[in-house]
Amino acid sequence: MTGARAALARQFASYLGVSLAALAVHYGVLAVLVETGRADPVRAALAGYFAGAVISYGLNRRLTYASARPHAEATWRFGIVAAIGFGLTWLIMAGLTRGFGLPYLVAQVLATGAVVFWNFLGHRVWTFAVRPVAVLSEEATGVR
Repeated sequence: MTGARAALARQFASYLGVSLAALAVHYGVLAVLVETGRADPVRAALAGYFAGAVISYGLNRRLTYASARPHAEATWRFGIVAAIGFGLTWLIMAGLTRGFGLPYLVAQVLATGAVVFWNFLGHRVWTFAVRPVAVLSEEATGVR
């Protein structure tokens, strides 16, 4: 495995570890809301997704991506990537529970499997990506 591929594999493994913590919160909220009758499975999944996203931001920023991007930039970027994941979760959960009648936990596992890759890539290439450093041309600097 090349150095770049090994680094990507380590980063994805870290992401999966962080995701487990966020998923514990997500699934906990989902189960409590459904089992207590406070929300239907789709709304409960979305509430769980939001709660898990809060955990995910802090841990991924620090552990997975070791980002130095200022919070003022990273939080709104994270929000956009998470909002798309939120929409995907809604579509998958609604389709599988309401459309196909699958049990909510089965539907959530399938939704999680799809959304985890979207979130990893979105955060890797955009939310927490290293900001490019401006390089001045020789003409602009006067150096040759």
